[in-house]
Order: sequence, then C-alpha cells, then structure tokens
Amino acid sequence: MPLYEYRCPACGVFELLLGMGAAGREASCPECGTAARRLPGAPGLSRAGSPEARLIERTEATAGEPDVVAALPSGPRRPARHSTNPLHRRLPRP
Repeated sequence: MPLYEYRCPACGVFELLLGMGAAGREASCPECGTAARRLPGAPGLSRAGSPEARLIERTEATAGEPDVVAALPSGPRRPARHSTNPLHRRLPRP
C-alpha cells in the first residue's frame, strides 16, 4: 500500500498508509483533527527486471553474508597477463 504525505497547518507533515486510489486531497490530522492537504510526491518507479536492479539486489544480498565458494571455477585457465611496461621489472618481487 502506498504511503501518502499530508501537511497540517498546525502540526506539520505526517504520513498515512492508504490503499491505492483511496487518498483524498485532504485528511484529518491524527494529532489535532485539523484538515490537512495532501503533498505531491514522486512516483515509486522501479526497474525490477533490469540488469542494474538485479545487480543492486545481489550486491545488497551478499553484503552481510558473501557467497560461499565450494570449488574453483571450471573451465580453462587463462594465462596471466604480463605487463609490457619495462619499469615494472624493477619492482620488488615477493
């Protein structure tokens, strides 16, 4: 259910959880009972099927508990790429 914001002239802004399309232009303030006008809000758009949304959901899901790796990935190993910069040869090696 959507959350609607209303502004009471005496008490300030408050939120009401109402069914879709059930929110009127005015509602009574829960504290003082004065008529409060509904504030315009941004629509809750979602990209539930997009690759970006799936990446964000996966990142959030694994932030606290990362996936456990049971084995090395299968497939051919790629050879290590060697740097072509001659200055890298002077770096200390482990």
